[in-house]
Amino acid sequence: MNITIGELIGNFILVAGSFLLLIVLIKKFAWGNITSIFEERAKKISDDIDSAESARQKAEELAQKREHELAGSREEASTILETAKETAEKNKAGILADAAAEAGRLKEKAKQEIAQNKAEALTSIRGEVADLSVELASKILAQQLDKDTQSELIDRYIDKLGDA
Repeated sequence: MNITIGELIGNFILVAGSFLLLIVLIKKFAWGNITSIFEERAKKISDDIDSAESARQKAEELAQKREHELAGSREEASTILETAKETAEKNKAGILADAAAEAGRLKEKAKQEIAQNKAEALTSIRGEVADLSVELASKILAQQLDKDTQSELIDRYIDKLGDA
């Protein structure tokens, strides 16, 4: 294949003309759209960066606010805990005092009941002893006692005391 210089120059002019025509057509019909797309893309990226920065600042503010509220909540919880401890101590002292008073009252009541039961028992025993003494004396006077009869009489007396 022999290509002459004239063909080369002709091909070059044809390709260069086509290229220039293509550039002119792109400039006229597509360049505005392409540059507007690039500008929109640049604006969107800029807006995204600005909104990200704004969101970061807002997040930092919220974090600081949350930290401040958390510190306040801790302080409030500590105060509530101290108040509850003080109230519990006061209630404990009151309950212990009430319990001691109730124990004293019950102890005194028990002493009174014991004294009353003791008095009733002594009265009952005195009556029974008196009755048994009279009965024993009448039996002793009613019969002549020898050693065997006396032992038998004492055994019966003891048996009656055990039954009573």
